[in-house]
Amino acid sequence: MSSSYASAVTEQPVPVPSRTDALPLRTPDLESLRLLVLVADLGSLGRAAERLRISQPSASRRLSTLERGLGLVLVDRTRRGSRLTLAGQVVAGHARRVLDELDELLAGAEKLRARREAELRVAASLTIAEYLLPAWISELRGRRPELYIGLQVTNSEQVPELVESGEADVGFIEGPHLARVMSTRQVAEDRLVVVVDPGHPWARLREPLSARELSRAPLVLRESGSGTRQTLDRALHLAGCDRARPLVELGSTAAVRGAVIAGTGPSVLSELAVRGDIAEGRLVAVDVAGVDLTRELRAVWPTGRRLVGPAAELVTVARRAVTGGRTPRR
Repeated sequence: MSSSYASAVTEQPVPVPSRTDALPLRTPDLESLRLLVLVADLGSLGRAAERLRISQPSASRRLSTLERGLGLVLVDRTRRGSRLTLAGQVVAGHARRVLDELDELLAGAEKLRARREAELRVAASLTIAEYLLPAWISELRGRRPELYIGLQVTNSEQVPELVESGEADVGFIEGPHLARVMSTRQVAEDRLVVVVDPGHPWARLREPLSARELSRAPLVLRESGSGTRQTLDRALHLAGCDRARPLVELGSTAAVRGAVIAGTGPSVLSELAVRGDIAEGRLVAVDVAGVDLTRELRAVWPTGRRLVGPAAELVTVARRAVTGGRTPRR
């Protein structure tokens, strides 16, 4: 044999088994890992099965499946008991850490759940917060005296932002429009009324005010973004009129109400806010023809998130409050 031929033979690469030729490892299930750890601790497959409340044949099949999935022999089974192989001891060590981490995860989740069950963060528009929420919260607290409830009061335009960002668990709004896609549920209905002080010319009208007259009159109004303002503008638009003209814009229902009582000008406010003033003669309600000033009051929460716990209970309380205690329909 020539030296060149020998060199060519000896330089041929020796085939190395490819790792991709091996069977892929299968992720073991947690109960199989628990079984392996118990076999290590108790030295018996039978006692491990008893601890897990499964039959010994079932435990044996589970262990065999674990071994096949990992491609390792983990346990030597003898008449005197079951003993982990060296590979089994290593795998059992990893399994302990996995199970410890799982226990820590579950304990942490339970603490978070308990904390969420003990507190409720609510965002609500001004009218709802002032005239409806106190009674709803009082009833919920009667059921859950340990519950902490935090309330953020803002206008209807900002409530969905607080809920979506996680600063509130549930929100309540008055406006007809939502700037973002959210889950909603009607909890009540409200009606806006045109009000003036007793000395205003509208207080002596014999015929209802027209929609056009209302749209052309300078009004004392809530700020843009409030549910009351949105409802009024929408109602005028549907009646074929321009948006309301602001004489003064104020940031709260109480401020608007006070300005109207003082004679600043007419306004459109929730009937909830002015019912007592009308009954006692401080304000006069003015009928308007051709304008629908009713509106839905709604609970809102992020789409895709299920309403649970105290938040769901508060919505149920709110809906029952306007249905005479009957379970409301969705």
